[in-house]
Amino acid sequence: MYTARIAGTGSSVPERVLTNADFENMVDTSDEWITARTGIKERRIAEPGQSSSTFAMQAAERAMEMAGCDARELDHIILATITPDMLTPSTACVLQDRLGAVKAASFDISAGCTGFLYGLSLGDSLIRSGMSEKILVIGVETLSKITDYQDRTTCVLFGDGAGSVVLERSRNGRGILSTHLFSDGSRGKLLFVPGGGSAMPATRESVDGRAHYLKMDGNKVFKIAVKSLEEAALKALEHNGVTGEDVDMFIPHQANDRIIQAIAKRLNLGPEKVFVNIHKYGNTSSASVPIALDEANRQNCIKDNDLLLLDAFGSGFTWGSALIRW
Repeated sequence: MYTARIAGTGSSVPERVLTNADFENMVDTSDEWITARTGIKERRIAEPGQSSSTFAMQAAERAMEMAGCDARELDHIILATITPDMLTPSTACVLQDRLGAVKAASFDISAGCTGFLYGLSLGDSLIRSGMSEKILVIGVETLSKITDYQDRTTCVLFGDGAGSVVLERSRNGRGILSTHLFSDGSRGKLLFVPGGGSAMPATRESVDGRAHYLKMDGNKVFKIAVKSLEEAALKALEHNGVTGEDVDMFIPHQANDRIIQAIAKRLNLGPEKVFVNIHKYGNTSSASVPIALDEANRQNCIKDNDLLLLDAFGSGFTWGSALIRW
């Protein structure tokens, strides 16, 4: 049976840095308040004229370079985002054209912060079925485009960037061991953007009412996220007959450092096994896990035969996990 092996990783973030001190001049907040509650110190913000495809392109090229893969070899491009360049065509198709990936069937998926894991699961399934040999999976966001910088409770949380992996067909048992996906649409309005779709097209009233920005009930989301992330992580471990002690590296969604530490404690994972970069980038939604994965890989935090646990929770609500033998 085929398995899907991660042959290359890549990431890209904007050059512009927005620090907690910058927010002290924008809204009623402080560096101490933000750091204590989230663990975030700074985040990267796209410049005018930069879009999600800008960073997806750079992350993709870096992953393909590491994998030694030419774009013309790709069978699929799966791109996860809630901030596409435009409603149509898909950002994946925009990227396909720029890369010259002439034979790649390309499409976007929208699963919030869990989007990359949804894409990873789809890619794994395509390779296991024999339909595909090489797949580019990307998580990318320019959340600054939908962040309300007048809302002190949300604007300090989000940043921009992209992360990607090249999946290749393998027969040696290494790669993605299993993926586990979940959703609960009944709680969708705890974290959503009300305007911009067919239910509320852009009008003068919707724009004036700031309906096209992200809205979140942070306290409720926090509680649900902790429970859901634990559920997804335990499902992956139980499915493969292992425990937290067997995990060599835990790469969670970088939404809140308190959430990360709570999950690590419940899984009995020491700090040396948990990769954290939220202090540098904030919450980059679907880009969060692949950016962290690429950084961990390039910093040699991951070794051959290591067992990796990926975990994410996002709007929808969606949540999921993946267990990978490196």
